[in-house]
Amino acid sequence: MNLTPDSKVLIQGFCEFISGTHVAQMKAYGTNLVAGVNPGCGGQELHGLPVFDLVEEVIEQFGVIDTTIICVDPYDVLDAALEAIASHIGQIIIITAGVPPLDMVQLLRKAEACETLVIGPNSPGIIVPGKILLGTQPSEFYTPGGVGIVSRSSTLTYEVAYELTKAGLGQSISVSIGSDAIVGSSFLQWLQILDEDETTEAIVLVGQPGGGSEEAAARYITEAIDKPVIAYIAGRLAPPGKTWRQTGTLATVIGRDPNFGTAQSKLAALKEAEVPVAERPSQIPELLRKEIS
Repeated sequence: MNLTPDSKVLIQGFCEFISGTHVAQMKAYGTNLVAGVNPGCGGQELHGLPVFDLVEEVIEQFGVIDTTIICVDPYDVLDAALEAIASHIGQIIIITAGVPPLDMVQLLRKAEACETLVIGPNSPGIIVPGKILLGTQPSEFYTPGGVGIVSRSSTLTYEVAYELTKAGLGQSISVSIGSDAIVGSSFLQWLQILDEDETTEAIVLVGQPGGGSEEAAARYITEAIDKPVIAYIAGRLAPPGKTWRQTGTLATVIGRDPNFGTAQSKLAALKEAEVPVAERPSQIPELLRKEIS
């Protein structure tokens, strides 16, 4: 990964998923935004960025691009991402929500073959506090430190960061992997990244109902993670049988255990893995201090 202030960053698309305020916030944070791509708008300037029709035109002018932030309409995400991969951009962050699942399947097959890291869709991106902001996360909740956050949520990620900051526990990196039905990078990948990251001393995992990613993460923590991990699972009081539609987890549950994807299933898996679980975000700093003391 290349997450430094020198990393060259591109924005593909300017629709409702990103605003001039977000662009200004990234610039103010020191992110090296070099250009935007918006077909049909080449030669213009949007939000203070020169705009090109094609990604390859940006490459010709600015050289290798490290990360692209995709903010196009859902049905255009696949084309935008494939264009980025064809231009050898190694990190793709998809802010857009509601990307068709079959498009994501096709994209992830291509990304895996080309060793491209995909974050999202439906992700506010990544922040390395004090260094770089890639996406729409509100930087004011973060402060540099040693706690890595990996989350399926968006706004809940900011709340956890704020609780840590208030308690004097800074963060090394915060990433939302996204909450569409099919996303790129997983809890497992980011747990490994944070476990190997020299600046990260402890990890906070934020999950929510739907799918089985938290259960897989619990098993992986037992098998492979050496650093302290604290978890928080939202929605533990959600009525049984209800689906969180905003998470995009409406995949079929035919043939699965009736408990599959519930908060209770995730809590049980984390308990079995002996991962401390906070009952509320404000309890996370207290549990972290017990683990790292």
